[in-house]
Amino acid sequence: MANGCIWVHAVSLGETIAATPLIRALQQRYPHIPLLVTNMTATGLKRTQAAFGDSVISSAVPYDLPGVVRRFLQRANPKMLVVMETELWPNLFAGCRQYRIPVVVTNARLSERSAKGYQRIAPLVREMFQSVSRLLVHAVPDAARFQALGMPASAMQVTGSLKYDLELPTDLPAKGDVLRNLLGRDRPVWVAASTHAGEEEIMLAAHRIIQKQFPNALLICVPRHPERFNDVADKIAEADFAFARRSEKKSLTPADAVYLADSFGEMMLMYAACDVACVAGSFVSVGGHNMIEPAALKKPVVTGPQLFNFAEISEAMQAAGGMVTVTDAAGLADVIVKWFSDPARARDVGEQGFSVVAQNRGALARQLAAVCEVLDKESLVP
Repeated sequence: MANGCIWVHAVSLGETIAATPLIRALQQRYPHIPLLVTNMTATGLKRTQAAFGDSVISSAVPYDLPGVVRRFLQRANPKMLVVMETELWPNLFAGCRQYRIPVVVTNARLSERSAKGYQRIAPLVREMFQSVSRLLVHAVPDAARFQALGMPASAMQVTGSLKYDLELPTDLPAKGDVLRNLLGRDRPVWVAASTHAGEEEIMLAAHRIIQKQFPNALLICVPRHPERFNDVADKIAEADFAFARRSEKKSLTPADAVYLADSFGEMMLMYAACDVACVAGSFVSVGGHNMIEPAALKKPVVTGPQLFNFAEISEAMQAAGGMVTVTDAAGLADVIVKWFSDPARARDVGEQGFSVVAQNRGALARQLAAVCEVLDKESLVP
């Protein structure tokens, strides 16, 4: 592990994707300083390694135990810690304070639900905030909730969300075309993205209704967690749908009604190849997933009602007419049938969603500037 690094912590896949442009910008700004990127989950680690290879040091985050944290900090001796989103670890933050390591929390958001949970441990939260040099938040409501928990307003900055500054691979359109040819040019295609337990049943029920109007419609099902791939395959089979698995690399037949995307790191490819995107994690109490990704590709977006993790983003998308929220399988099927029946309307919804993404870009520059200001000032980088 390199000594004197910039340490970026992104807990899982979503945070790692959001952190990617910031990490690249830090590499360009400080080419002489090693970058350490830690993750908590296997999917986050895989994404880090796929995105950066050996240009960064990749590691699991240390357990939040005093001795473990102390040994990790002594070995890495980071110039600063950049924490993606609201990952607050008492012993880690205390250790950074002890060793005079500045901590910047970037892309932070705090829902009303999470704020109520933190209120129950308010003294501990206030103590953790003492270790934070700068807290960069999505929006004004997030800042207000953090301030109510004891974070000084002088240490906060509203910067917007890095998720709007999503990096799209230059070869994504071409790869999307290749996949769409495999799936079928003449078939209407929708994707159920980042599904969790309890949601595949809703997606399959909606697909059954959709097929009454569009018998050749294809559903791309993308489970959020790889360990559920086989369970989801069993659910599709039990629902009596013919299906193909991405991992088997076989051609689809006209009889295949579902395409199980049991692969890693191909969510954007699935979005590129579809006509309509349903962003899951929103029909169960997960709080939703990133609807900016399909919107950045001008895809019309539909979600479930539970969006507390993306409250401001989802409100902006809905206000612009770039996203629709439904509550059940029947409502989901109704929206998708309408968009399949009226491609011009679907394109208009996609354009409206894209306009929200375009208008809100710029968080990367603001967050990079804030991180660099703290790093240059507090760690005296030459």
